[in-house]
Amino acid sequence: MTYRESLAYLKSLNPLGIRLGLDPVRSLLERLGNPQESCPAVLIAGTNGKGSVAAMTASLLTAAGFRTGLYTSPDLIDFRERIRIDGRMIRREEIVADAEAVRRGVRETVSYFEFLTATAFLHFQRKKADIAVLEVGLGGRLDATNVVIPLVSVITNISLEHREYLGNTLPQIAREKGGIIKEGGICLTAARQKPVIETLEGICRERGASLYRVGKEIRTIVHRDGTFSYRGIGRNWERLVCPLIGRHQISNAALALGAVELIGDARFRVDDAAVSKGLKQAQWEGRLEILQRSPMLLVDGAHNPAGAAALRRALQNDFPHRRLILVFGVLGDKDYRTMARRLFPLADRVILTRPPSERALPPDSLRPLAEKFNRAIEVVEDPGNALRRALSLAGKEDLVCAAGSLYLVGEIKKRHRIIFRRQNGFPCPGTGRSGRRGKMLRCKG
Repeated sequence: MTYRESLAYLKSLNPLGIRLGLDPVRSLLERLGNPQESCPAVLIAGTNGKGSVAAMTASLLTAAGFRTGLYTSPDLIDFRERIRIDGRMIRREEIVADAEAVRRGVRETVSYFEFLTATAFLHFQRKKADIAVLEVGLGGRLDATNVVIPLVSVITNISLEHREYLGNTLPQIAREKGGIIKEGGICLTAARQKPVIETLEGICRERGASLYRVGKEIRTIVHRDGTFSYRGIGRNWERLVCPLIGRHQISNAALALGAVELIGDARFRVDDAAVSKGLKQAQWEGRLEILQRSPMLLVDGAHNPAGAAALRRALQNDFPHRRLILVFGVLGDKDYRTMARRLFPLADRVILTRPPSERALPPDSLRPLAEKFNRAIEVVEDPGNALRRALSLAGKEDLVCAAGSLYLVGEIKKRHRIIFRRQNGFPCPGTGRSGRRGKMLRCKG
């Protein structure tokens, strides 16, 4: 297959949509020689923050000198973002070779996610990864990633989501996500709700597993200068810098630090220098990511009520602005009513748009609800035009924020890159927080 043919084949798997169950992926992996057994793993589930925790965990392990595979979802711009080794995306020629090998092993219908999960395992085996950090796609118990026996199972937090698949109550959803806890294993969580904790404690008792909690066995101290200190099970780290914006990221950082602490006795010891370096170098796009300043353009993948609540706190506390212009697009199967109630009253203007997904909610149908929370509502169907409209309305001291869907964030990032290039008259390798002092990167001819 060529790279283009590989993409076409992957796209053809999309119609299967979400499918929960381990038998198809287990059968496929067995025909591939069970590559998921080639290296130990850290498995991360949860409603929000699991991608951030995965990125920080992988960065810590890489800084310590371990060859680290990272598997996450969804992608923002390029599906190769999902499979990385030491922070570098899988190359096109590697996708062609790995995908062809996986395709030869297919004997029955597999989903897009199942196929890519098998591809990731095969890639990590071929690249001789020392350890893999895996983000659960949906739920936990029946997710394709749950074929591994992880060194530690991380459950970031739990809120009501995907009720049609996971259940209608917090305990039901907690039991599904707790399905990644193994017999005699280790579970680490930042969840705080009593019914969730009781459910996780019950699972751990049933399976003889150990449970550690951020806020109990693991604590953080946030200092006035923005740094934080970690008080762990057996290790403490002082004055650490979390590169990801938002108070909630301190909790995610604590989970990443807790994970590397807990696997330290399993030949994955991370020394103090690697902790400081690895955490500081961690990057995760699309989560309170600044694409430019003056006016500031912020994108955030908040796509459920808990994510909207975290974004609301960040907009109120971490991003001073004169006016807020919110570009909002959401999928129709999300709880967009609660998201609108939490975000729309903050904005001076809301621009409704359509994320590039078949599941997207038409912005015109969202308008009547939006007008209950904000009178300054307009609809701009195309995300690129919505971005241009928002930037045209914004003054230098204003804040433009695009949120509601990771699909929207990816599209905004692509369109912003095009706008940047046209404005500057030449291509630029990137934008974002990697720029000095967070400003938009400027290319030099």
